Amino acid sequence: MILVTGATGTTGGRLVRQLAEAGTPFRALVRDEAKGAALGHEFVVADFDEPSSVRAALTGVDRVFLASGGAVPVPDGEPQPMVRQETAVIDAARAAGVGYVVKLSAWRPTLGAPLSVGAHAEIERHLAASGLAWATLQPTGFMQNFRTGAGGFATDGAMEGPYGTGRVAYVDAHDIAASAVALLAAPEPREGAFALTGPEPLTHAEIAAKLGVPFRDLPPETAAAALRERGLPAGFVTDLLSLYAGMAAGELSEVTTTVHELTGRAPRSFDDFLTATAAR
Repeated sequence: MILVTGATGTTGGRLVRQLAEAGTPFRALVRDEAKGAALGHEFVVADFDEPSSVRAALTGVDRVFLASGGAVPVPDGEPQPMVRQETAVIDAARAAGVGYVVKLSAWRPTLGAPLSVGAHAEIERHLAASGLAWATLQPTGFMQNFRTGAGGFATDGAMEGPYGTGRVAYVDAHDIAASAVALLAAPEPREGAFALTGPEPLTHAEIAAKLGVPFRDLPPETAAAALRERGLPAGFVTDLLSLYAGMAAGELSEVTTTVHELTGRAPRSFDDFLTATAAR
C-alpha cells in the first residue's frame, strides 16, 4: 500500500489521479475531510503536527510519497516548519515498518541555502540517514505556478520580477507525478536523487509572451520593496531575492533527461502545458 501525503496539492493531486488510472493501490493523506472525500479514493485525515494521526495513517503502508507545503514566512531566525514536520514523518515511517520513501524535494538542495532549498537539504540528509530505502525528486520550478500567480509578481496583468535574462527549465507537475508513479509502483525500490526538468530553458520574457502578458524586469531593490510592502519579514525577503538572483544567473537552466528515463516519454514543453491546461 502506498501512502500519498500532500494528496490535494499540485503534485500530490496529480499523483492520486495517475495511481488510480494505473490501478495501483494507495491511500491519500489529507488534512481536510471534505477534500479527501472529493478525491473519490481511499483517504485518511491526518496532520503532520499531530503524530498520532500520522502513525494511524501509516498502518499497513509499505511505501510513502512525502510532500508538504513549501517555505513559509517565519520570524527572522526561526526554522522552516517543514523540516520538523517531514523529519517526524520519516521517523514515524521507519517505526511503522515502511520500506521505501519517495520525497518531493527541490532543485539541487544545499545545506544552508535559503528557504525551501536549505530546508529540503536538511530533510534529505535525515532521510538518507534513516535506514529506509529512499528517493528524492528534485524539480525546478513548476509550470503550474504561472496559472496560480505564484510564478511571478502579478501587477496590472503583467508578469514582473527580478529575473533578468536567466533561463529556467520549468517542469510540469504532471511529469513530476508520473516520475513518482514510476518509482513508487516499481517492483523494487530505486534509490537516489532524481533531478527533474522540462525539455527547454526559457526566459521569463519568453514565458510572458507565451502567456500573452507583458513582462517587466524589476531591479532587485524594487522587487524587495514590493515584497516588504506585503508584510513579509525582512529575512524572508532577503532569502527570496537570493533565489531570484540564482534564477537570473541561470542556475535553473540545466535540462535533464530524467523524466524520460523514469517514465519512458519526453516531458511536456511549456506549450504542451498551456494546451493541456486550456483543455481543462
